Amino acid sequence: MNAETGAQADEDIVWQEQAAPQKDVFKESDMDSLHILPLSVIPLETSALAKAKMIKNIRLESVIELFNEAKTGSGQLRIDELDREYGWPLDRPHADRTIIRKLASLPSYDVFSLRIALREQNIPLQDNAQLQLSEGKRQELAEYMRSFTRPLIQEIYGSENLAAANADDLIALFRDPDVKRARERLELMANKLEIEVDGVPKFLEDYGDIFLSFSYYRQCLDRVTPLISDLVDSLDIIRNNWQLRHETRLLRVCDDVERRINDSLVHITGRFESFDKSSQEMWDNLSAERFRKVEKLIKSYHTTIGGVLCALTIKMRAWKRMFPEKSNIGPVKFAEFIMGELKQGLEKVEQIDAAAPMLSQLD
Repeated sequence: MNAETGAQADEDIVWQEQAAPQKDVFKESDMDSLHILPLSVIPLETSALAKAKMIKNIRLESVIELFNEAKTGSGQLRIDELDREYGWPLDRPHADRTIIRKLASLPSYDVFSLRIALREQNIPLQDNAQLQLSEGKRQELAEYMRSFTRPLIQEIYGSENLAAANADDLIALFRDPDVKRARERLELMANKLEIEVDGVPKFLEDYGDIFLSFSYYRQCLDRVTPLISDLVDSLDIIRNNWQLRHETRLLRVCDDVERRINDSLVHITGRFESFDKSSQEMWDNLSAERFRKVEKLIKSYHTTIGGVLCALTIKMRAWKRMFPEKSNIGPVKFAEFIMGELKQGLEKVEQIDAAAPMLSQLD
C-alpha cells in the first residue's frame, strides 16, 4: 500500500485520513462539484464501481474513491490498480478500462464541461438528465443569474421590477405571459430572433443554461480568489523566516507556485471579462446569430475554465484545511506543504490554459 497519511490497510488502497473538521466553503453535493464524478452515472460493466467515485486528488491526479468516512478517511485506488483489483484481462481490451482511462484524462468533473467531454469521448450516460446542478445549487446561483435575467425581463416587460429566482422561473414566466404588453414584446423578440413565438421558450432554455454555467463558474472563481490572495500573501512567512530564507530551492519553488497560480487567475479573469462584454453587447442588437455566437464562445471555454478552476479549488481547499488560520501557520510545516503537495501538478494548470482556443470577439 502507498499510505499518504494513514494506517496500513489493503495493499492496493490508499487511505487518506480526514483533516480536523473545519468549515468548508466548498462543501456541496457531488453533482455540484468540480472534482467529483459519481460513477453511478456512467454505464460500467463492473458493478462494484457503481458505488465509487472518480475524484481529483491534491496532486491533481484522477483516482477511484471507494469510500470516504469521517472515522476511516478516504479509501482510494489508482487507475493503474484497477486491472488487478477487478480482474480485468490484460491481454485484451476491456470496456470499463477504456472508459475509466478516458474519464481520468478529463481536467474537471463539473456538469457543464462533462456534457462536452463525454460527447467528444463517446462515453454514454445512464441518464442524460443526471448532468444537472442540484436544485439547491441553482437556487444558490440566483443572485449571479439576475444580471443575465434582468435584460431579458426588460426586453419582454420593459421593466426590471419582475424578478425571476432562477432560470426555470424565467422560462415559466415567459411560457405563459399574463400581460398583453408582454405578449407584444414577446412577438417582437421572436422577430428579432427570427423564430416563431413558440420557439422562444427553447431560446430561453438555452439562454438560461449557458448563463447558469457562467454563473456557476463565476461563483467558483469568487470563492477561490480570496484564498489565492491569502496564500500568496502567506508566502512571505517563509521568505522572511530566519531559518528558511536561505533555502534557495524552497524560495525558487515559492516563486514558481506564486507565478503559476497568479498567471492562471489573470487568464481566467480575462476570459470572464470577455464573456461579460460579449453578453452585454448581444442585447444592443439582439439576434439569434449573436446569441449563438455568445453561446459558442462560452461553451468553447467550459473545459478550460472548469479544468483551471478545478485545479485551483483543490489546491486552495487543501491549503485552507491545513492552515485555517493565518496567525497559526508554522513556517516549517508550511514549507513542507508547499514542497510536498501544493507544487505537485501545477504544471497541468498551465497545460489546460495553453490548450484553450484564442478568445473570439463578436462582430
